[in-house]
Amino acid sequence: MGQQTCMGAMLKCSFGVAPGTLMVLPANAVLTAVPDANIMDNKPMVNILPFGMCQSLSNPMVAAATAAALGVLTPMPCIPATVAPWAPGSPTVMIGGMPALNNSSKLMCMWGGVIEINAPGQTTVSIP
Repeated sequence: MGQQTCMGAMLKCSFGVAPGTLMVLPANAVLTAVPDANIMDNKPMVNILPFGMCQSLSNPMVAAATAAALGVLTPMPCIPATVAPWAPGSPTVMIGGMPALNNSSKLMCMWGGVIEINAPGQTTVSIP
């Protein structure tokens, strides 16, 4: 059984160099002391903050900087590019009319990164 993810959860991108934080707008229901997340809390720069520097060659900024450095991988500032919702979420628990976000869900970045939840932001509420 997973844990409910809420505002302040620590995130990790497979191509980022630093952890990020999940931000959840206070419109969502609250099962914990802070707003809880659902699978649609995937908006770049609103819900998903940058992960420091991006190292993905699929990112056009990284590819251009690497080409300019004669093939030496040159990380560039992370700008998350998430368009799809978190998957799979918790199909039996709804928050704001959408499946709740548990700590086993993953989010894909257009530049090839896989965003995972390292710490859900709370430890008292478990959901399937």
